[in-house]
Amino acid sequence: EVQLVESGGGLVQAGGSLRLSCAASGFTFDDYTLGWFRQAPGKEREGVSYISTRDGSTDYADSVKGRFTISSDNAKNTVYLQMNSLKPEDTAVYSCAAHRGGDGSHWWTRPGLYDDWGQGTQVTVSS
Repeated sequence: EVQLVESGGGLVQAGGSLRLSCAASGFTFDDYTLGWFRQAPGKEREGVSYISTRDGSTDYADSVKGRFTISSDNAKNTVYLQMNSLKPEDTAVYSCAAHRGGDGSHWWTRPGLYDDWGQGTQVTVSS
């Protein structure tokens, strides 16, 4: 059974940092597209970043470029999202998602194409 468990969310002041983790079980990281998404109240789910465990390629939403960094530790089956210079508009529930096949460079922002999801972790940035 595939499971994705996020952790690391919390309350932080604007300008602060958080590191989110997504621990995966039930599969190995050898060839996956792993995405981070967020959803704020009343807004649509938004793709934040992705990483391919096939070739290490990454991409980011324009709103987080230069502030967020995605990485993965394939030995630990864990993907991370380092979030720096946080802004109040980053407040949302952040979820990780997995798709078998590390070829997500052209579609990673489309949540319907992912196979498995975590339960999400709340990130709140105060002004």
